[in-house]
Amino acid sequence: MDRRLRRAPDAEWVLMYRLGLSRQRIAALVRAEPATVGYHLVIARRQDPGLESEHQAAAGAAPVPYLSAKDLARMDELIAWVKAEGRLPRDRSGQRSERSMARWLSVRRREAAEGTLQPAYRNGLAHVPGWLGNLREVQDEARWHHRLAQLEDFRHEGNDWPRHKDCDSEREHTLGVWIHTQRYKHRRGELDPVKARLLDDTVPGWQTGRTRGRLPRR
Repeated sequence: MDRRLRRAPDAEWVLMYRLGLSRQRIAALVRAEPATVGYHLVIARRQDPGLESEHQAAAGAAPVPYLSAKDLARMDELIAWVKAEGRLPRDRSGQRSERSMARWLSVRRREAAEGTLQPAYRNGLAHVPGWLGNLREVQDEARWHHRLAQLEDFRHEGNDWPRHKDCDSEREHTLGVWIHTQRYKHRRGELDPVKARLLDDTVPGWQTGRTRGRLPRR
């Protein structure tokens, strides 16, 4: 495993990605965690918007398709709603349609933070003041998804659920604290339902956690 401290984005990894290698392939070649390589590539794409298209061309992948009429209509619906209401949609609204728009906008914020937002969305949403929220919120959203990817890799390596106490490594401690926080928020009804579904799909069993090695209840 590559344990050198690398400044993100690592130039070697970015070049390999530009030449068409996937995140998993780069990680295997440099003996690093895929989530770590992915973190570097998120920053690289943010700094160089043309990186993704170069990667796709080099990899022989089809170019990113244009948005369909349905996609554009969804964005136009949101823009019209914001102009009429004078505010952004809320994900805890009593109106189902408003919650749906809020979730849609949340996905666009995450894509913007990762540097993968399609130009048509970026240009259209420029007419919605403050849609990105403050910078810290965008960064927190990107960090949440990065932690989820790290946890997925951790589990795929055959590890049990990470602990937040008595850990074997700093990596386990970091992931243990993160998933412990998600469980706590979920029990209190404070976890975003969209994130709860992502956890269910990506790391099934996250709510229960490890079953072996637990201390008996007194």
